[in-house]
Amino acid sequence: MTAPVFLAESLAGAAAGSVVTLTGPEGRHAVSVRRLRVGEEVTLTDGAGVGAYGTVAALEGKDRLDVSVTEVRTEPVPRPRITIVQALPKGDRGELAVETMTETGVDAIVPWAASRCVTQWRGDRGVKALGKWRATAREAGKQSRRLRFPSVSDLMTTRQVAELLTGADFAAVLHEEGSTPLATASLPHTGDIILIVGPEGGVSPDELATFAEAGAKPHRLGPTVLRTSTAGTAATALLLSRTNRWN
Repeated sequence: MTAPVFLAESLAGAAAGSVVTLTGPEGRHAVSVRRLRVGEEVTLTDGAGVGAYGTVAALEGKDRLDVSVTEVRTEPVPRPRITIVQALPKGDRGELAVETMTETGVDAIVPWAASRCVTQWRGDRGVKALGKWRATAREAGKQSRRLRFPSVSDLMTTRQVAELLTGADFAAVLHEEGSTPLATASLPHTGDIILIVGPEGGVSPDELATFAEAGAKPHRLGPTVLRTSTAGTAATALLLSRTNRWN
């Protein structure tokens, strides 16, 4: 198995031969939960593309360990960059969507308050829900051995999503009535790809019109209708297989 990944507060100054100390919740997880021992391999990342590879050099208490670094790698920003605009699913399916999209390789996730969303993020509930999405992306990033974790933006309205689309090199709304299959769409080799995943009740006609005006036309993913919590993951896998990122 590959070495476990832990999120370091900072890897500034890390280099082969240096020692990086892991403390706090991540240190506690490594020492008290994973029960790492001196000599075991470990990877530290800042979640922004830098990874320090090494071995456990020393342990102290229940939440501190020193890592002797043998190599530092910097992972470039992926191209093309894939963003999924995810309408808010019901229950805990939002965290499921974030988890599987992160494991697959999505680069950014935008929570979207679609008009037909049953779930609504308001006040403290919204703050808590967004925190869960971000924590899920962080944990899934570590679990899938990523050095660069996906960003999870603040909740966006339909108008804000439309403004986001204007900067995309390719944008599409996943819709079962789309005339063009996503599998045959012309994709850019670099730049930004943005896909919109609607809620359980579907994307409304007004939303489709707003997104089309911003450059995102409906595309169908396949012959079946996927749940909102799985469509983004399937679409991300399809796109990655059509770019050089999975070559």
